[in-house]
Amino acid sequence: MKHTLEKEERLKSRKLIERLYNDGNSVKAFPLRMVFLQTEHTSNFPAQMGVSVAKRNFKLAVHRNRIKRLIRECYRLQKEIVYDNLDKPYIFMISYIGKEEWKYDELFLKMEKLLTLFINEVKKIQDEV
Repeated sequence: MKHTLEKEERLKSRKLIERLYNDGNSVKAFPLRMVFLQTEHTSNFPAQMGVSVAKRNFKLAVHRNRIKRLIRECYRLQKEIVYDNLDKPYIFMISYIGKEEWKYDELFLKMEKLLTLFINEVKKIQDEV
């Protein structure tokens, strides 16, 4: 698997993002929170993802953008955790809910934990159906 994050893997559709926040489930591994929803999307990839950082917690755009870059990088290197375990297409948004900026190493471990929690939650939901 290529460790890239292509344009088709990014969640851009306003309609899908709105549905995601209205109907989605969530998992949390502080300082990261993932809202996810099983739905069809336009991409050939098993998942589309987006990243958000609250302006309320980080006033300066350079700080928000740095955190978003770190989160995307952590996801890009570990996305096979998600891709190897999904049968149906999913969309999700990863939000940074912390008040201070975390180091890359710590975020990397939290991303791994978050993706594992997401896969476990998806399997639990599929077992109920």
